[in-house]
Amino acid sequence: MSKLGNLGARLHRGEVGYDFIGKRKIWYGLSILITITAIVALAVRGLNMGIEFQGGAVFTTPKTDVSVSQAQTYAEEASGHDAIVQQLGNGSLRIQVGGLDTDKSDQVRAELAKDLNVPESKIAAELVGPSWGEQIATKAWTGLGVFMILVVIYLAIAFEWRMAVAALVALIHDLTITVGIYSLVGFEVTVGTVIGLLTILGYSLYDTVVVFDSLKEQTKDITKQTRYTYSELANRSINGTLVRSINTTVVALLPVAGLLFIGGGVLGAGMLNDISLSLFVGLAAGAYSSIFIATPLVADLKEREPSIKALRKRVLAKRASAAAKGESLDAADDLSSEAAVVGPRAGRRGTQEHRG
Repeated sequence: MSKLGNLGARLHRGEVGYDFIGKRKIWYGLSILITITAIVALAVRGLNMGIEFQGGAVFTTPKTDVSVSQAQTYAEEASGHDAIVQQLGNGSLRIQVGGLDTDKSDQVRAELAKDLNVPESKIAAELVGPSWGEQIATKAWTGLGVFMILVVIYLAIAFEWRMAVAALVALIHDLTITVGIYSLVGFEVTVGTVIGLLTILGYSLYDTVVVFDSLKEQTKDITKQTRYTYSELANRSINGTLVRSINTTVVALLPVAGLLFIGGGVLGAGMLNDISLSLFVGLAAGAYSSIFIATPLVADLKEREPSIKALRKRVLAKRASAAAKGESLDAADDLSSEAAVVGPRAGRRGTQEHRG
């Protein structure tokens, strides 16, 4: 842990660093590939919508010795529809069957009681209409739209419109990947999934805002100096907050991983699967996008400004002149695309110049 802390301090001081901005085309290409895969999965496989969205019946049985697979067979034979069966912690079963009306639900309930050898009165039946799921979906889309509008407005005021655009792109990137993963693995989309997707919106922005805040501070009066280009300062901002981003992401992922792999996988808790998968994928995608998508995109947008273009020309001209004269460069801890990692020697030289 002390080594990680020392690394974080060196990254913050600019003594070492990785060239995230210089390799942005690699990250863009990787993200585009992942996003296309997610979109294709959605188009081909679609989503496994839960009973809350398609309507049907949910039967909860008392404790029984019948296996999940056998109960699924019984339910499908009785209803003529596909069934989803989950074993609950107390040994009871939760059986979901889509497309049932009241009369058919009573018939299936009676046959399940006979097949499972339990009293019919002990089987709880709940009918769910598809209109309820539609209302939930509509409200979720409304909440998502309002959230994105407020985020863009806030970031445009607190930072600038380019950062707002980059954060919005990263957010859409995270949501698309999360939904695509659901399509690929075939997890059921339930109300818990919707809750998880809405929850990750804030997490997806957290690391992005941290990097943006550092970038805003470092680029204050940037055109009054000729040591660094905007992209280099953006790279320093990512490196300076890198360990913090990793730490917060790992701490957030550990309990979610416990829900997903232990609660959902080992204990078979159905709704834990639904909400924990969206949280796990969303958190990981959010940490990735803040480093590899949002900040490089801001750098690309800023480098189009005339004043920032002029700054880059001055910085490069000054370095070329210094190199021709055999003098040391002002940007001692330069993180250009030609130098991915900066050594401690360059950091010490940059510190001396700063003191000067």
